[in-house]
Amino acid sequence: MQPNVLPLSSVINPRDLGGLVGYQGRKIKSHRLIRTGDLSQITDKDKNFLSGYGLTKIIDLRSKSERDRHPDPMIKNVENISLPLSQENGTLGDASSLGNADKLYHQDLNAALQMMRDHYQDHVITEFDQKTVVQVLQILAETKDGAVIYHCTEGKDRTGFVNFFVLYILGVDLEIIRQDYLTSNFILNEYRAKRDEKFKRAGENLIFRSNMRVLSSASDTLFDIILLTIEEKFDGIENYLSK
Repeated sequence: MQPNVLPLSSVINPRDLGGLVGYQGRKIKSHRLIRTGDLSQITDKDKNFLSGYGLTKIIDLRSKSERDRHPDPMIKNVENISLPLSQENGTLGDASSLGNADKLYHQDLNAALQMMRDHYQDHVITEFDQKTVVQVLQILAETKDGAVIYHCTEGKDRTGFVNFFVLYILGVDLEIIRQDYLTSNFILNEYRAKRDEKFKRAGENLIFRSNMRVLSSASDTLFDIILLTIEEKFDGIENYLSK
């Protein structure tokens, strides 16, 4: 699978999902579904690109504190919609929002993975998160023309979770959905390397740096947490979606 990475130098992890094969072999149209990370540092050049690309809506899956610190851009003729995936404030990948977990992240090599597992399970079973997914799906279904961006901070976890259901409903094979999710790893390589160098210069220990890499990585384990939780709690994806 060759991802369609958009030429946006100031936006992290920007991908058009057009070209993926869905129901009855039909390909998802380009210029319709775009997944990204943080948009707050977008340049005028990249704004103009998105305007020309047909962007009509931006769905922000981040928390209020993230939006306040790094607000989405205002782009002419583009509607900004806030739909946080979780009721928690902050982001999993932001070292500045670790709070009480900071000490644990310096001592326990498995701390980040365990936290991510817990959050992925919560996304599946928490009513607030479920309603957010439904709202995103409704907006996408009602948008007849133009492209919609849905995004979080790194365009990986919350965006990946929502994207799981978007692609599944469109009939995309689960293995292709998995590969699309894992594609973030390759796109974020340079981003992770720069973060790690910053932590290294700050004198952070190897355990902390390892946990930070986990927080900025996609993994088969986390993707499988979605599938396993749905299977165990709801007896399959179809039952989950019907409820």
